[in-house]
Amino acid sequence: GCAWWSHGRPSPVVGSWTNRTGTVWMIKEDGTFDVDLRRDGKRDAWGTYAIAGDTITLRGSGGIMPKDCRGDGVYRFKRTGPELTFTLVSDQCKLRRANVLLGWRLKR
Repeated sequence: GCAWWSHGRPSPVVGSWTNRTGTVWMIKEDGTFDVDLRRDGKRDAWGTYAIAGDTITLRGSGGIMPKDCRGDGVYRFKRTGPELTFTLVSDQCKLRRANVLLGWRLKR
């Protein structure tokens, strides 16, 4: 089984992150996330995530969702201080891949 949320200290991915294109990704402790792709302060896409070890599974549930983004995106992640990077495991979604793989910085 895959637990959607593990109790204890917050996951290292929880926070408000930005990449070099200005996209903002808010990853919440409750296993949900919001994405502001247009950089206008409004959520453009949202969904849920699950973590197992250093692997995150992302599932979009609303907003901007091209046809190839209906399935899960699976990535390995590494957090080093305020930096969060992802390595592709599997994801058919071109838009999600393009954003997730850019590398992220914790917003202050």
